[in-house]
Parts: sequence; structure tokens; C-alpha cells
Amino acid sequence: MSQTLTTEPGSWIRGITIRQPWTTCILAGKDVENRPAPWSWRGWLLLHAGQATERAPLRDPLVATAIRGRALHTRAVIGVARLTDCHQDPAGTTPCSRWAQSDAHHLVLTDVHDLALPIPWLRGQLGPWRPPQDLVTQVLLQLPHLTPESTS
Repeated sequence: MSQTLTTEPGSWIRGITIRQPWTTCILAGKDVENRPAPWSWRGWLLLHAGQATERAPLRDPLVATAIRGRALHTRAVIGVARLTDCHQDPAGTTPCSRWAQSDAHHLVLTDVHDLALPIPWLRGQLGPWRPPQDLVTQVLLQLPHLTPESTS
């Protein structure tokens, strides 16, 4: 049974494309995504694993531990998370997370959910993007509790 929403998906949910292994790290507990510029968007994000996999981070013990036993899907939506804040840590202070880079803006992610079945998606972009209704419908089949009302 398909769930129909009267609210346009782009008004309550966005997508974010992230290179692997970072997308999978978020599913495993990485609580910030580092970006070069701040984001004003707050709310649900589709976690889209992009086409590229960065090889160097695979040798980092923090990353290796997080992804152990997990598939590194690419070109697919593999989960959702709630973006609750975006900030930079003040110079000289302790980072907000062990995943935070000192020179980046930190997208703070909570309420992360894996998709049991990754949804192939060939489009995406590194900034926030508006997902089409058909993609949101496919996500909602796996996460029916995810609704515009669950954004607050």
C-alpha cells in the first residue's frame, strides 16, 4: 500500500549526497557531517550515498570500526536523518564530536534510520536537494513513521 502525502516533499524533507564511507559512518553513529559552508535547512534528510568512495578514510581506525560488517552502497538512498543544527566550533575549543573537522561547518544529525533495502538513485548533489515524490514514496514504504508532522 502506498502512502500519499498532501504536503510537497520538498517542503519537509531534503536529500544530501555524501561520498562513502561517510554515508555509512552516519548510519553507524557519525553524528556530524562536515561541510565547507553553513546550511539554513533543518529537518529530515535522505542520506544518499554518491558514486565515489574515498579510499584513504578506509584506513582510519574510527572509520574502519564504524563500517565493519556494513556494505558500502553507492548511488543509492541508504537512510534518513534529522538535521538539527549547523555550526562551527570556536577556534581553540574542543570539537563538538569526534567526527568534527576543525575548519568545517558541522551539520548535526540525530534520529538516524537505516533503510533495509537501499533505493537506487543516480541523481544527487553535495548541497541540499529536493527529492521527487516517487523517491519519498519509496522511502516511506520502509519508514512509514516518517511524515511532515514528525519534523518537529
